[in-house]
Amino acid sequence: MQENLPLDAIIELKNCNIWQQDHLVLTDVNLTVHKSEFMYLVGRVGSGKTSLIKTINSQLPLKEGDGLVAGFNLSKISAREIPFLRRKLGIVFQDFQLLTDRTVYDNLEFVLKATGWKNKNETDARIGEVLEKVGLGLKGYKMPHQLSGGEQQRVVIGRALLNDPDIVLADEPTGNLDPETSEGIIRLLRDISNTGRAVVIATHNYTILKKFPARTVKCENGRLMEVRDDEEIDFEKL
Repeated sequence: MQENLPLDAIIELKNCNIWQQDHLVLTDVNLTVHKSEFMYLVGRVGSGKTSLIKTINSQLPLKEGDGLVAGFNLSKISAREIPFLRRKLGIVFQDFQLLTDRTVYDNLEFVLKATGWKNKNETDARIGEVLEKVGLGLKGYKMPHQLSGGEQQRVVIGRALLNDPDIVLADEPTGNLDPETSEGIIRLLRDISNTGRAVVIATHNYTILKKFPARTVKCENGRLMEVRDDEEIDFEKL
């Protein structure tokens, strides 16, 4: 059952405790993310960034607190509804998770078939659209190993956009990329937020935060806190 969010909000968490199995990771999480917002999530390894992302996409259950994501109530969501929530989300992983035995086109077709697309012409058109959007319009026939790391990450972003999501969650999307390639990926994600989608990036990349400043929240000492505009983030501690 979908529920209404506050005006322009696409994610709203209120008084949430985030659990990883029996371990309490984050306490009293309050977070509102608006449509077309571009924001960063920072924190040291094990601080709760990935657990928070997994809670937003209902990979981890929300046991305590109130959470609405793209109209779905995380504390009441049924197993049958989870695939519908995930169609509203695009997930970008650090390690790509591309199918190495098939082409870029076939990787994207696999996702569309798995989410109910049946018409071949519509599938072809959608794959062409997303590959153009991520700057890989002529690379559909390539195998993943024939692409650079940056190109592979662009395929992953294209895959995340296939079902026209409301939200893109990117977990360390530049973690395996050189600085110049990383900048290109962040520019692409920022452009995507300008098309009306919320983009949340979990990152350790201080250079990116300095070059492309945006709203930043941090996981620290079991809490989620807003980073003030004048606050320097000590990445040595993250």
